[in-house]
Amino acid sequence: MSYQERYDYFRRAAEEALRAALPGDVPEPLRSAMQYSLLAGGKRLRPVLLLAAYNLLCEDITPALPFAAALEMVHTYSLIHDDLPAMDNDDLRRGKPTCHKVYGEGMAVLAGDGLLSLAFETMAASQHPRAFAAMKELALRCGTRGMVAGQCADLTAEEKGGSEELLHYIHLHKTADLLTAPIVMGLTLAGADEGLLAAGRAYGRHMGVAFQIIDDILDVVGSEAVLGKHIGKDAEENKCTWVSVYGMEKARQDAAKYTQAAEDSLSAMGEKANFLKTLARQALVRVQ
Repeated sequence: MSYQERYDYFRRAAEEALRAALPGDVPEPLRSAMQYSLLAGGKRLRPVLLLAAYNLLCEDITPALPFAAALEMVHTYSLIHDDLPAMDNDDLRRGKPTCHKVYGEGMAVLAGDGLLSLAFETMAASQHPRAFAAMKELALRCGTRGMVAGQCADLTAEEKGGSEELLHYIHLHKTADLLTAPIVMGLTLAGADEGLLAAGRAYGRHMGVAFQIIDDILDVVGSEAVLGKHIGKDAEENKCTWVSVYGMEKARQDAAKYTQAAEDSLSAMGEKANFLKTLARQALVRVQ
């Protein structure tokens, strides 16, 4: 399969798992609010990363599908909450009105809460022999020492101003942690040894930082029609970004540097890692 064929294969599998995972007995309008954001489309990057990492060692990706779905639930919950007026106050996501614009702020909070809980319920119900280890990885990466910590630092920077140290902390935790989690989860579920797990962590960390730098750049030069969200908000809200701290030229250089570091992290895997290397490069193409 070509790179795009493999990506589409993983994405379709994740979409099917997501549609099957949402229970029918969730009360309305909570179920509709959860479904509205969860099935709104998007690249499904995180589930694809998990399935690709798992596929490095295991041909049949079926046992990993509940975890891919759970990961997207966590990502979606974070977007719902991030869009709220108390956070980034966005009214557009993936080209559609954000959850709180359609269902109200209270229901959006509950939809996010519901997706976070459902994610761990879905993983636990899988009965995979390594489910606990995968669940622990996700809990650490999305919680108070991971993504939530990064969001906290992001809010703090708006009030007190940014710094290089704070910028790196935000990018590592707000974004890179939830791109490292799928790699480590996929490898863990597949029974990878510590050497491969270490390589996966390095790939996720470097790729995650590059991904957020690229997002910072696109908030300045991107197209709302292409991105499906408003641009220019980082400057309006005094966000601590790679562009605001280092300038556009260095941001572009560093995006390329971290992308190359992500690829280099997988050099010991040879051709088996070509999909993941290409995936990292594809993100960089958006700003070159």
